[in-house]
Amino acid sequence: MAFKLSFTSMKFSPMAKSSEPLQKIRIDKWLWAARFFKTRALAKAAIEGGKVHINGQRTKPSKDIILGETLCIRQGWDEKTVIVDKLFDQRRGATEAETLYSETAESIEKRAKLSAERKAANCSASTHDRRPTKKQRRQIHRFKEENL
Repeated sequence: MAFKLSFTSMKFSPMAKSSEPLQKIRIDKWLWAARFFKTRALAKAAIEGGKVHINGQRTKPSKDIILGETLCIRQGWDEKTVIVDKLFDQRRGATEAETLYSETAESIEKRAKLSAERKAANCSASTHDRRPTKKQRRQIHRFKEENL
């Protein structure tokens, strides 16, 4: 009893996208594909919260973006200004995602400056996480008695 399978009669129609480049795509989908946000839901929440602007204007998650538009994206302490170079509707590797946009030189300089300021402010802040030890308390009392 031998079975012979024939795949010639079966036709597969993969749901692959056409080879022509995309002209426009939803902004929440592009932000997800460009790896600015881990999920589309997070991208949508950021857009609705006013953390993403297209050409200086607030937008909606369903807004279509096109090549050459300027996006201003706030994430945590950082604010990035990027220009859309390519449009993808699929999430790919990080190296490929970096080709979707180019960050402006002003944005890079501004982020580096603010980062250095935050680090400097953090280093200068004294940390008193706990009470002084017995030895430190004696040193404090000795210092106060000498400077009276």
